[in-house]
Amino acid sequence: MAVKIYTTPSCGYCNIAKDWLRKKNVPFTEYNVAVDMAKAQEMVKKSGQMGVPVLDVNGKLIIGFNQSAIESALKR
Repeated sequence: MAVKIYTTPSCGYCNIAKDWLRKKNVPFTEYNVAVDMAKAQEMVKKSGQMGVPVLDVNGKLIIGFNQSAIESALKR
């Protein structure tokens, strides 16, 4: 299972999403798009979004913290 999360340090929903993933024992890779411009461009290219968080769960993109969408993508 591959979970990537694109975040910024000041994003409250990013912290909520990361906390939720930790509680569910879901390993993830975090990319801070405030300092990593290459990952910021990757995020925008994938999602068409400038806002965070953006989660990539096994290739399924989820914009924002949408718990039911994340749970569904994790079950795939």
